[in-house]
Amino acid sequence: MASKYPVNQHILTNQSLRDHFLIAMPGLQDSIFSHTVTYICDHSEHGAMGIVLNQPLNIQLSEVFDHLSMKYDPAVRDVPVLSGGPVNSQQGFVLHRKEGEWDSTLSVTPEICLTASRDIVKAMAESRAPKGALFVLGYAGWSAGQLESEISSNSWLTLPADSSIIFDTPAEERWAAATKAFSFDFNLISASAGHA
Repeated sequence: MASKYPVNQHILTNQSLRDHFLIAMPGLQDSIFSHTVTYICDHSEHGAMGIVLNQPLNIQLSEVFDHLSMKYDPAVRDVPVLSGGPVNSQQGFVLHRKEGEWDSTLSVTPEICLTASRDIVKAMAESRAPKGALFVLGYAGWSAGQLESEISSNSWLTLPADSSIIFDTPAEERWAAATKAFSFDFNLISASAGHA
């Protein structure tokens, strides 16, 4: 099964998976990560942190703005809030292109940032945030060695991230867009993977 990307090769060489997608394998169908694409924001010998990109919550941005007592542009009221993962699910984060200066930002790449400060939320309310910015609650986290172990047990496939999938593709289409990089149909993979 050839891929246009070197799938999972990074784990074998102990390189960081920062700025990669994790694609949930069918074996995770009974998990909160079922059918997800996760963007890895940080990965080191101490563990990993990522943002799930395709799990909208039943919450719109207007509810976040109301909770924070922020006035907002009606154009952004119905933008969905995503579940970024099960860790610290009350904490808000904004995944965005590197535009503007914000109080608390992690630069993942020269192009992509993760910000956890009120100033960018206010900018979103006023339609001044970077185009395509995603507001998420919570994140996905792995302790040291945990992500590597999960990849070794066929829970995830990895591939280099594509910012257009993150910022320019609707949430419900991100999984299909990410899996197009592979030369096989994910829907035909058995949920019970084995090792040869």
